Amino acid sequence: MGRKIFGSSPNISPLLPPYTLSKSPLQSFRRSILCLDFLRAAVMSNNPQDVFRRLQRMANEAGRGGGGPAPKGVAGGVATLIGLGGIMIIGNNALFNVDGGHRAIKYTRLGGVGKQIYSEGTHFKLPWFETPIDYDVRAKPRNVASLTGTKDLQMVNITCRVLSRPRIDALPQIYRTLGTDYDERVLPSIVNEVLKSVVAQFNASQLITQREMVARLVRENLSKRAARFNIMLDDVSLTHLAFSPEFTAAVEAKQVAQQEAQRAAFVVDKARQEKQAMIVKAQGEARSAELIGDAIKKSRSYVDLKRIENARAIAQIIQEAGGRNKLYLDSEGLGLNVTEAFEDKNKKA
Repeated sequence: MGRKIFGSSPNISPLLPPYTLSKSPLQSFRRSILCLDFLRAAVMSNNPQDVFRRLQRMANEAGRGGGGPAPKGVAGGVATLIGLGGIMIIGNNALFNVDGGHRAIKYTRLGGVGKQIYSEGTHFKLPWFETPIDYDVRAKPRNVASLTGTKDLQMVNITCRVLSRPRIDALPQIYRTLGTDYDERVLPSIVNEVLKSVVAQFNASQLITQREMVARLVRENLSKRAARFNIMLDDVSLTHLAFSPEFTAAVEAKQVAQQEAQRAAFVVDKARQEKQAMIVKAQGEARSAELIGDAIKKSRSYVDLKRIENARAIAQIIQEAGGRNKLYLDSEGLGLNVTEAFEDKNKKA
């Protein structure tokens, strides 16, 4: 730098004016390290005061080691570093990025919230005068649980899942009225209100049997309410529906009683049908016996006909047995004496 190197080095050229000696390699290395440190701090820091404090510390460290005044080269280097640092700070604070699926608006100290919507990419801003405000415009899920009463005064726990996103063209209005946490301020209250108003129109049993209709009414009413706050709903669904333990037990007991009543009715109806069948069968047998008695009184030909039919059936059974089973039966009991009956009849005639 212009000082004596390491203090113990001999004066090489006493005829030269002071501070004209060449820089030592160690001092050049230290200066390079300090410059890199300053540039890194200038790029990463958004606080100008912090950058200037680092610059002051660098100047102090650069002036150590020789005890003499700082040379003109150091002053010029410091001025250059100050200029580069200022340019980097301004350049770093004059740009802002909008990520994918996001939109941004600007708040200016002079005009307030601007109407322009900034899409994805890098955009310019005036440092200190303009502040970018970023919004995530992708659909975000949110579950809202509510404890409400039905038309028949039964308490039900119901959970509604909502997919919401802000209207892009209404972002300035949303920021003025609701801020960046618009969904936290709006959705819990309106979802609870809509659920209570819709569920109160149905009985507890209808919430289960007509669940699709209930979900459709909740979706329509909730979309209308959210549109007033410039919030769009992509989907609304009822994910959970639970009644109190007492009501659940009562419903199960009712179902069991209904099943038992239906079973008892079936048993009674079956017994009634069996009784009716027995009556009809008895009436038929009585009528048949009456007709047979009348036929026998008039002529014994009916008895002879039945005897022939029985003999034929017995003969067929014996034939099917094939002689494997031998039975010794009275021929009169088997009805095989058919011809004798005819002979007796002819003799009487």
